[in-house]
This record gives sequence, C-alpha cells and structure tokens, in this order.
Amino acid sequence: GLLSVIQKLKGSPEQELRIVLLGLDNAGKTTLLKRLASEEVSTITPTQGFNIKSVQSHGLKLNVWDIGGQRSIRPYWKKYLGSTDLLIYVIDSADQKRFEETGQELAELTEDESLTGVPLLVFANKQDLVTAAPAAEIAEGLSLHTYRDREWQIQACSALSGEGVQVEMGACGLCRAGPKGLRSHPSSLQDGMNWISSQIMNRKK
Repeated sequence: GLLSVIQKLKGSPEQELRIVLLGLDNAGKTTLLKRLASEEVSTITPTQGFNIKSVQSHGLKLNVWDIGGQRSIRPYWKKYLGSTDLLIYVIDSADQKRFEETGQELAELTEDESLTGVPLLVFANKQDLVTAAPAAEIAEGLSLHTYRDREWQIQACSALSGEGVQVEMGACGLCRAGPKGLRSHPSSLQDGMNWISSQIMNRKK
C-alpha cells in the first residue's frame, strides 16, 4: 500500500524521473499538469510545442513533459520518448467522435521501441461533463486489456474541477489491470501517484 511505498522511499536519495504527457489537442493535458503542480488553471492556452514541470510525489521528483497534441505536432512525439519512465495519456471522455483517433495514436505510441514495457497511466478527463463516457467503457474501447507487455491503469478525472487530480480532492473512478482482468473501484490521485511511484521503482530495480 501507500504507507509501505513511502517507508521504502524515506531516507533514500531523491530520484528524478521522466514522464511524458500525451494526448490529442483539447484533451486537457496542460490543465491536468497544472493541477498536478498545484497551479492556477483559470487561463489555459493550447500548447504549441511543449511544457516541462517538476512535480514532487512520495519523495520522487517527476519531470513531466507536456507535448502539444495538434495533428501537425504528433509526428514529433516520438522524438521525446527516449528514457521515459512512465507514459501518461489524456483522453477527452466527452469527445466520443475522436475515440477512434485517440485510440490509434495510443496504439502507435505503445508499439514504439522507446516505450517497450513502460507503464501506462490513462486519465479519462472531463468526467464533469454529462456526455463523458465512463473510464471502464473507454478502457474497453482502447483495448487496454490486450496490453500484456506493460502495467497500465486508467483513472477518471476532471482536470478543470480538480476531482481525481489533486491528492486532497475526493474519490474518482479507477480501473486497472489485474490477474482477473479489468476491475474498478473508488480512488483518488493519491492511489494514482502511489501506482506511478511503485511502477517506476520496479523499473529502477
């Protein structure tokens, strides 16, 4: 659990880890990153290139690269994948017309040699909208259950309201891979960040 992870990290030198944050344009990547960094989200402009922010979590320094998701920028995504410890992929849960497009982009990413075995955390964003699809439905549409070469997790959230994003906020929907397949239960970002830390620690062993 979380306590055991924290105990393992106490007294150990701080580790710097590289996380790449990707997703289609307007998925809410930059808003999510600002929430993770506890910054103001009232004014957000589309990311034309990339943003880099450092987020502290469980004694780890997470260097998060937020890269623009416009169609013209996506061909350059692969240039940023080297030495990645974790891939975070953000989806607009309410933009169901683009589910096929975002699924194709994610599938291409996971096939890249630079991301072989790299853990995947999918944020099903914009859950505050009435038209948002549930995280479990998105996971099925993305065929996440077929990803056998890596650990993965999908977490419902609203980057705008902060639900499921900030550690101090309330519960959100979470689905993760397990020996019995997909299961879901209430969770918060504390569980999500715990999962990130544990996955990265396992890769560093």
